[in-house]
Amino acid sequence: MAEFDPRATFERFVALVNGGDVNALDEILHPEFEETWPQSGERVRGVANFKAILANYPGGPQKREIERIVGSEDRWVFTPSQTLLRIGGAGEVYTGVFRTRYPDGSRWYVIQVLEFKDRRVWHAQTFFAPVFDAPEWRGQWVERTDEGKTGN
Repeated sequence: MAEFDPRATFERFVALVNGGDVNALDEILHPEFEETWPQSGERVRGVANFKAILANYPGGPQKREIERIVGSEDRWVFTPSQTLLRIGGAGEVYTGVFRTRYPDGSRWYVIQVLEFKDRRVWHAQTFFAPVFDAPEWRGQWVERTDEGKTGN
């Protein structure tokens, strides 16, 4: 059996969601999959419901651009008696940072935390934040980047 790569699975998850290939999600979603959207107070239970939402998304599939994926591989340590132990769990939670543009043209950041179980995406928690112009009052203490400009 090939070694599980949660980062590659995360990237595949994003590619399938971006591409609208809902049937291929069966390969990587855990049968007990659920996603929560804390800002709207919603929970999606089950693969079929998640796929139905994607298939019926107004304006077609949402295109997320990956900015970064943060997570770590499992770690190995030696005990005082020189026994090699795997520290489980460290490689089972990954966070993705994305940029997306909605059909109305607005730009948003999406933060998604994925938990893996049995080599599949088990839980997802997703946060959405619109891009906004920085207020002038704090300009003397910050560096300006192009990321927060709503006109881009």
